[in-house]
Amino acid sequence: MVQAGVGDEEKALAEITALGNLIMAYAPHDGLFNFAIPGLHAVRASKITDNPSRVISQLGVCIIAGGSKRAMLGKDIFDYDRSNIVVYSAEVPVSTAITRASKDDPYLCLVIGIDAQHFAELTRKVYPHGLPKMQDLKAIYVAQRNQSIIKTAIRLMEMLAEPEDAALIAPLLLDEILLRLLRSPAGPVIAQIGVADSNAHKVSNAIAWLRNNYVEPVKIDQLAQIANMSTSSFHLHFKALTSMSPLQYQKTLRLQEARRLMLTNMVDVTNAGLSVGYLSTSQFSREYSRFFGRAPKQDIAHLQAAPAPRDVQSLG
Repeated sequence: MVQAGVGDEEKALAEITALGNLIMAYAPHDGLFNFAIPGLHAVRASKITDNPSRVISQLGVCIIAGGSKRAMLGKDIFDYDRSNIVVYSAEVPVSTAITRASKDDPYLCLVIGIDAQHFAELTRKVYPHGLPKMQDLKAIYVAQRNQSIIKTAIRLMEMLAEPEDAALIAPLLLDEILLRLLRSPAGPVIAQIGVADSNAHKVSNAIAWLRNNYVEPVKIDQLAQIANMSTSSFHLHFKALTSMSPLQYQKTLRLQEARRLMLTNMVDVTNAGLSVGYLSTSQFSREYSRFFGRAPKQDIAHLQAAPAPRDVQSLG
């Protein structure tokens, strides 16, 4: 019995190594790589992160095949490596850092985006009689590696060499990975993404509104109506999912967008602040410095001078 267990572990390590080799073949250097299969991309990094990157997560599954990473959401810390599969179930501001990576052993992550509507259809197949009510909302869920999912991920990466067949087969493999996740011990928590009357789904509706209207003044009562929840219940569940209040979430969106405008569109500090809803340049600069750790001009100069590829991904 012990020998069989050792053999199983060796086989599992061989499979995750095979997946890592495939990722390296299609992601030959550090960066973010989008593949021809819709919803599939990979991240490769050969050095640890000196300063955590602040990004907005997207709905998706991260399959780690090398190195390790840390994600921080509020006071919660999530560490993961190739023994894990990670699910991001909401669009939340997170700080991320590569914690183990080298040229010989890079951080490797295969990312599968989740379309909420399609995910809801899969959820109904796995849970035809509905889900038990879940009180514990999670924007980030770290699960143990599932070898059936790893095997399917290998087949999915192999489809990149067969583009004609990939158009037909890849969507089935993507669904297989999501279905296996839904049937795993993490399933009831992850399934909240696709259940229309779940608290996670209701809060996500408000998050979507905030992301599209972050420049506008926020009224908590209005957001609660969008979420179809009482004001007190909405505030409680919003903070449980995002680790921040709606006002803090809006501020984060504004500062992230202002940074993008200055970095990619060469917008000056004053106009960047005004563009995202700030009426005072001094207030914008204070909050920006507190959030990113540097004054706006210094931060942008630092990012522009950084030799490593800047973080453009919000997942992986």
